Amino acid sequence: MSFKPKILGIACNWCTYTGADLAGTTRLHYPQNLRVVRVMCSSRINPSFIFRAFQLGADGVLVGGCHPGDCHYNTGNLYARRRLAVTKKILEFAGLEPGRFRVEWISASEGNKFAEVVEEFTAQIKELGPQQKLKIDELREKA
Repeated sequence: MSFKPKILGIACNWCTYTGADLAGTTRLHYPQNLRVVRVMCSSRINPSFIFRAFQLGADGVLVGGCHPGDCHYNTGNLYARRRLAVTKKILEFAGLEPGRFRVEWISASEGNKFAEVVEEFTAQIKELGPQQKLKIDELREKA
């Protein structure tokens, strides 16, 4: 029985989601373990979305947005970059392996990069194995 990871992708509507669409329309092959949620901008991603995904049993979370400085909303991804860096540190503090959370900047024209990132991330998650559900109560006790 092989492990099939459950990976949540949270993608910016204007860049990463469009890059994923490009990868699909050009028939690039990548693992089908990723379930993508589209948000209008990476700055709209609340860290609680990521914590909740792990709490519900996601094996990995991949966040994608426009390249810094190239945001449809001017500075949204700059705010997201800071917020997601702190989120990563909180997840590590909670005991989650650092390789289970990844942030990538993928533009709308980078369908190849999207496919490569999904391939790499899926392989990395398979190597780490199944994730134990993140227990928020344990995190509160650590604080």
